[in-house]
Amino acid sequence: MESTISSSSSRSVSPSSSSSPNSPPPRSVTVVVVSPCAACKILRRRCAEKCVLAPYFPPNDPIKFTTAHRVFGASNIIKFLQELPESQRADAVSSMVYEANARLRDPVYGCAGSICQLQKQVSDLQAQLAKAQAEIVNMQCQQANLMALICMEMGQSNPQPISPPQQSLENFPLSYLDDNIGSWETLWT
Repeated sequence: MESTISSSSSRSVSPSSSSSPNSPPPRSVTVVVVSPCAACKILRRRCAEKCVLAPYFPPNDPIKFTTAHRVFGASNIIKFLQELPESQRADAVSSMVYEANARLRDPVYGCAGSICQLQKQVSDLQAQLAKAQAEIVNMQCQQANLMALICMEMGQSNPQPISPPQQSLENFPLSYLDDNIGSWETLWT
């Protein structure tokens, strides 16, 4: 929607005219051009004053509407936004654009594929953390045993027992510990 508002003053003020000092200055020509929203530009339609899409798809960001339009369609976007209260519409548009981008990258799974991939990454990192913690406990036990052997070899008649590390193996997944016991046996011999 393009509208032009203009106003000009037809009064001319000359130095010889008798005008009061409180009279307003002459008005200049003001032109306001309102550009249609990105959605109406892409759909090639007239952007109404109460356009539902205008607040969420500004004219300077047409890609945002293009991606959402390719996945959801303009009529579905409009219908969905009209059903929501205005306070939730901005979040809904961002969610639609995010989902549309995910669907364009992965047409089968969309956002669910990204979520599964991130959950797998978290699971792998947790397994790596458990392995590193188990190795730390193993090394601390080896150090304690070594210190006990050194004390006994130095001829101390009364070596003080070195307490094992304070970490417990209760937090480690049992399946991980059971699978890797064979590799630990070589460290103890």
